[in-house]
Amino acid sequence: MNATKKLHDVGQSIWLDNITRALLDSGTLKKYITELTVTGLTSNPTIFDQAIKNSPDYDADIKKKLGEGKSGEDLFFELALDDIGRAADIFRPIFDRTSGVDGWVSLEVSPLLAYDTATTIKVAKDLFTRGGRPNMFIKIPGTKEGLPAIEEAIFAGVPVNVTLLFSREHYVSAAEAYLRGIERRLDAGLNPNVASVASVFISRWDGAVTGKVPEELSNQLGIAIAKRIYKAYCDLIGLPRWKRVFNAGARPQRLLLASTGTKDKKASDVLYVKALAAPLTIDTIPEATLKAFGDHGDVGPVLSSDGGDSEAVLSQFSKAGIDLNALASKLQEEGAKSFVASWNELMEVIASKSAALKKVA
Repeated sequence: MNATKKLHDVGQSIWLDNITRALLDSGTLKKYITELTVTGLTSNPTIFDQAIKNSPDYDADIKKKLGEGKSGEDLFFELALDDIGRAADIFRPIFDRTSGVDGWVSLEVSPLLAYDTATTIKVAKDLFTRGGRPNMFIKIPGTKEGLPAIEEAIFAGVPVNVTLLFSREHYVSAAEAYLRGIERRLDAGLNPNVASVASVFISRWDGAVTGKVPEELSNQLGIAIAKRIYKAYCDLIGLPRWKRVFNAGARPQRLLLASTGTKDKKASDVLYVKALAAPLTIDTIPEATLKAFGDHGDVGPVLSSDGGDSEAVLSQFSKAGIDLNALASKLQEEGAKSFVASWNELMEVIASKSAALKKVA
């Protein structure tokens, strides 16, 4: 039994953090499902930017959509919805077999909307409708402005992948936004079974403190933060308020551990995946890390619902001068900016490819 199957048997879902036309056309995604126990997929602006920029696979489709009068952002979402729809169809048997627990794909709203509540709500509803698949999450950032949009989207019946969460406090705020949306559905006599995941970014914590803490603390911060958040997750879903909505037919908003590719070249290439095995969670794994884990990975001890040694480890970072709350805010702000930068580059790629394809039309 390979490591990915062992991880799945622990109770953690493995989702691929990548999508390209080549993955879909070559059958590689189906191979990952059968051989590496992949049960879902996520995307973001950076992933699409790389996929479209570094491949001619989209050129014919871009040319076709230009002929239909599409351009810019509208053209991109046409391309993205095509890819996401195909991936959703591939995962649909898993979605059906697990009664909607697994088999999901994710598409993000424009990162330019990270601080625009009203437009985020409108776009999230529109993308989900256009996607036309029940196993499609709309990714909404868990910024202060994003939280009301998350609540409204859930109330409207739109499945949401809450992204750009870094701290326990970020996670709890996102979970409460989800719960408010579900409670409003119950009060309105609506079906409360609207799926959601809360995506917490891990490896960026360690990148942010590299060279700022003693060597013995290297690559320990992200794992300790994940353990702290896992405790908060276990505590929340055990509260009476949550049990009430579960009893009425809702499902837990699952915790998703994101950004689990190792950034430090001196560390194990499967560092975070091995360390973060946890039941009733998801790990979204970059493609290179997924293949590495399937080849030579191993499943470490299952995370403890009481947080294990997280607080002791985190106190060492505080003593080393790291303000964890301030750093969480900084990481969320920088994450939003990096997605905007990728989005702007993506729009430039779309524009330049469109111009070049018009010339040869």
